[in-house]
Amino acid sequence: MAGYIGNVAVAYDRDLGHILFERYASDIARRVARRPVSDVLEVASGTGIVTRQLRNMLPGDAQLTAIDISDAMLDVARTKFFPHEQITFRIADAVTLPFDDQAFDAVICQFGVMFFDKDKAFRETYRVLKQGGRYLFSVWDSRDYNPYASLTFEVLKQFFPSDTPRFLENTVSSFKIDPIKEMLIRAGFEQINISVQRQVYDIPDARAFARGLIFSPVISEISERDEVDPDDIIEALADTFVMKYGSNPTRFPMQAILFEAEKL
Repeated sequence: MAGYIGNVAVAYDRDLGHILFERYASDIARRVARRPVSDVLEVASGTGIVTRQLRNMLPGDAQLTAIDISDAMLDVARTKFFPHEQITFRIADAVTLPFDDQAFDAVICQFGVMFFDKDKAFRETYRVLKQGGRYLFSVWDSRDYNPYASLTFEVLKQFFPSDTPRFLENTVSSFKIDPIKEMLIRAGFEQINISVQRQVYDIPDARAFARGLIFSPVISEISERDEVDPDDIIEALADTFVMKYGSNPTRFPMQAILFEAEKL
């Protein structure tokens, strides 16, 4: 993802990955592995959280290709795999996939489609899928169900009332099901199944979680304003999480929407 560079990619993986993404990653990987596959593509693979789950669950001889537009994210991902594992990492854009027609049995994208042109990406995904292939992707539900975004935005608004950083708001911007369904149909997909997935996580360290959220691309927005010490925002955000959801651990809700579509 754009904005995840250098230490930001490391913080994202360390402080956010296991909380925001791991359970959803296990679920989507299990769904892919339910059917025989020989070639799988993961789009917007980030630091390899889903990639690791896919590699664990797919047959050993299945080829897995993971792409992202951020080399820093892929650098973190590469550290999670041994050389003999069947994975190709590649910098590539979801809207111009550098692969042949009908190259993959399945394409997966966890929490990435919010950041690119869906119409173009869906058409490209359809092109590279084999007949009978599946496209599985997830988006975050609205801010009403994801306080990681809504509470962070409210805290940021306290520090930047007239020009509030909006990156995390963008992550919860693709929750309307019908427009996405219509784009999938226009791209050619059929057999579209949609499910809402709610999770509650125990967060043992609310401050680390708050730090991970601020040291996302949000930190670039904060740095551009050059008005506030990020540590002050992190402390305020951690206090807000604890006040709202308790401590030792903080019981934190989140909700995603999973789309599964087929190329028949």
